Amino acid sequence: MATPRLAHNVFFKLKDASPEKIQALVEDCKKYLNVQPGIVFFAAGPRCTELTRDVNDVDWHVGLHIVFIDKAAHDAYQEDATHNEFIARNKANWAAVRVFDSLV
Repeated sequence: MATPRLAHNVFFKLKDASPEKIQALVEDCKKYLNVQPGIVFFAAGPRCTELTRDVNDVDWHVGLHIVFIDKAAHDAYQEDATHNEFIARNKANWAAVRVFDSLV
């Protein structure tokens, strides 16, 4: 049986949720968080505001979705210098960050 991949999903709620700040965070996700080894899938983007069913969680602004080859690649990503630079550049505008990790 193959080693399961690790899906790392992060949802950012911003203090300043202007379209410019949302786009800036998406761009920083793409610049700083898509360069580490072991990534097999990467996506980042704003919440689709057209979806407002009762089951939709709408208390966030930017979603980050990364699938790693394995948990070891995820763990290395957490300590990567570019990951830490991303946090330093953007943390001041985060009202909340929610992380959902699963084996897929």
